[in-house]
Amino acid sequence: MAQTSEQIAENRRRYEELRAAGQELTPKGLPEPTALNGAPIASDAIIHREAVPFSWYTTLLLRRGQALRIIDDTGHASVSLLAWREEDMSERINCADTIKVQWSAAISKGRVILSDMGRVVFSLIEDTSGAHDLLVGGSTPASVLASSGAPGRNTQENFLAAVSKIGLGVRDISPCITFFAPVALDDAGRFLWKEGRKRAGDFVDLRAEMNLIVAASNCAHPLNPSQSGGGAVTLIKHRVPEANKDDLCRTASPEGMRAFAFTDRLYA
Repeated sequence: MAQTSEQIAENRRRYEELRAAGQELTPKGLPEPTALNGAPIASDAIIHREAVPFSWYTTLLLRRGQALRIIDDTGHASVSLLAWREEDMSERINCADTIKVQWSAAISKGRVILSDMGRVVFSLIEDTSGAHDLLVGGSTPASVLASSGAPGRNTQENFLAAVSKIGLGVRDISPCITFFAPVALDDAGRFLWKEGRKRAGDFVDLRAEMNLIVAASNCAHPLNPSQSGGGAVTLIKHRVPEANKDDLCRTASPEGMRAFAFTDRLYA
């Protein structure tokens, strides 16, 4: 049935109201980035620590309520990440829904990363950088060859190796999020690389909101002019206090609150 002009006008009004809340009001309520020397992890809270050399990858398990700190040790690394719900690995992170639900491709402290089932996979509870990429994706054999003129290790092949170890295949590799990747858009909609936003010691803390299998690849981002100049990263799995009802990530937006309600029902 065709909509009346009054219904169309009301739908447009409601859309603009939601857009304003998502794009204008919510960011004003988000905190400043974490200080580089902020949010220290107590030694007795650390569960596991490992270094991932440039061009390599790792996989790990995260329990709901645990956190993963990713540290760019040298200021030259970018870390592409995928995650699947352990109990049903057909559910995985969804970059497009993460953007749509939060009305923004920019993620930082206070934002969340969603699954393809509308649930919350990660909460960004600490973040010194705010320079992360949900749009471009990780490197491929073609992007490495085009940038450096020679074949090299890349995120696509790292993820293929990672999923083969956990019983998954190529169809389970969805678009990834890449941390410490300062991607921006110019006025013509072209992607730009903002190297000045990268610093040694930058870190992000991801609190797992479900039981997860995680794959992380430390390869140069496709837009990074220096394809061979990366550095090691450190991953620290650690315990964090249980989120309370006033938790920033849980209350930053109405859309996020609904996603958390859906997630909590799964683990009730």
